[in-house]
Amino acid sequence: MTTTMLLEAAQQGQGGGWTMIVMLLLVFAIMWFFMIRPQQKQQKKIREFQNSLEDGSRVVTGGGIHGTVKRIDGSNNIIEVEIAKGVTIRVDRAQVYADIASATATQQK
Repeated sequence: MTTTMLLEAAQQGQGGGWTMIVMLLLVFAIMWFFMIRPQQKQQKKIREFQNSLEDGSRVVTGGGIHGTVKRIDGSNNIIEVEIAKGVTIRVDRAQVYADIASATATQQK
């Protein structure tokens, strides 16, 4: 009788490993679908914007400074941004983002 109970307990414990693996895979799939994938899409859009910058584009720097692109140095990935009349700053291309206000104004026209 005790041998039968031990065998039944051993058989019940064997199936538990698969359910744990399936649950972990399910959690990872949900995290990828709701968190990682949208973030990758957003980063791709930002990269495309940074690569398509032209003189006169309205931008916002990573520090929150709004301005207009005056010159792009493609070899060094440096962009000169005019933040006030006659005042320009040099910013790394990776720290330049789209100006949402000017983008929505352009779409509404």
